[in-house]
Amino acid sequence: MPTHGSLTKAGKVRGQTPKVPSRERHGEIGITRNRDNFRKRFILKRVPGQNKPGQRRRK
Repeated sequence: MPTHGSLTKAGKVRGQTPKVPSRERHGEIGITRNRDNFRKRFILKRVPGQNKPGQRRRK
């Protein structure tokens, strides 16, 4: 099976790229996010999507 280019060059660009330290991520914990989603959907009875009922349309 023919290859596109030689296998000796595989990973050349990734190997030359300098390592950048990853940033610290701050996000909601899954339980908190799930609780908020439950509240929005079932307690507040919000409808998903962009065209929500009661939302004014621009002309």
